[in-house]
Amino acid sequence: MSTAPTRPAGPPRLALRREWVLAAIILAIALAVGLRAPVFLTLRNALDIANDSAILAILVMGQMLVLLTRGVDLSVASNLALTGMLVALLGKAVPALPLPGLIAAALAIGAALGWLNGWLITRFLLPSIVVTLGTMSVYRGAIFVASGGAWVNDQDVHPLIKALPRDTLAGLPMLVWAALAVIAFSVWLLRWRREGRELYAYGGNPHAALYAGIPVRQRLVLAYTLSGALAGLAGLLWVGRYAIAFTELASGFELTVIAACVIGGVSIGGGVGTVGGALLGVLFIGVVNAALPVIQVSPFWQQAIAGAVILVSVALNARSQRSAGRQILEPQERTAAPVTPAHGAAA
Repeated sequence: MSTAPTRPAGPPRLALRREWVLAAIILAIALAVGLRAPVFLTLRNALDIANDSAILAILVMGQMLVLLTRGVDLSVASNLALTGMLVALLGKAVPALPLPGLIAAALAIGAALGWLNGWLITRFLLPSIVVTLGTMSVYRGAIFVASGGAWVNDQDVHPLIKALPRDTLAGLPMLVWAALAVIAFSVWLLRWRREGRELYAYGGNPHAALYAGIPVRQRLVLAYTLSGALAGLAGLLWVGRYAIAFTELASGFELTVIAACVIGGVSIGGGVGTVGGALLGVLFIGVVNAALPVIQVSPFWQQAIAGAVILVSVALNARSQRSAGRQILEPQERTAAPVTPAHGAAA
């Protein structure tokens, strides 16, 4: 019996068609806005959009891993904020700490917070939405405890933390390079590593994944740990870019992360989604956020438009999954045993 699918589960042709449609929509929006404001179509504006979307892309890569397993991580923004605060305080306390040490600390702290989510979900068989909603509040409270309610301002942020997201390499901002590195890692994991294919397998059919011998608990913990590590990296970059750390940093940003995933075709029902599609979701949000102020749309309408797009995307995802279906074992083998970890936000 095969232990994992040879490629990511899901309907490839349908996913490809959806991604082409989304790319066409993004292009149409850019051209329409460019006709009104030609500066919108310049290379400089494209780099600005990429730079503004880089942190979102990093978080989306982590959230995608969790969504593939039928889970959701609502704590990513709180993880970002807590890790950013702790690394800022570490840099303030140890000014001689080199940049690799700061990056390693951010990854380690974020991974530990993500691991805690995965451990709670698999150890106590709790829904991911409940666990991560709880840790979201816990992590926010921990920021206040760690900082004593004070802000870490520009003059107290380690110079290397501030320099990293503001530097350029070969004409590209370092934020973009960081996002590209994370994207390359995600492609490698999901396409070329057994662990990544097993995430698709579990999300596509949890019962069959158990019968195929997939170590479900380990894979779920891996997904949340990687999501946490990327949130930690995003926290370091966020603090460096804006030169500030405080309790409400990135508050509510987890909804934007989930929105980008869903718009890009990553199913909240698990097992379906591609890195390319998720990136198109990030690009869509980046283009819309850059375009709406140009055409003088109220921020309130921006939120309404984003919400409407999410609803349409969820409806399209559900329709495509009903028509295509997903499985990794024969139908008669799927009904023999219950799934062990009841963690998903959507069954």
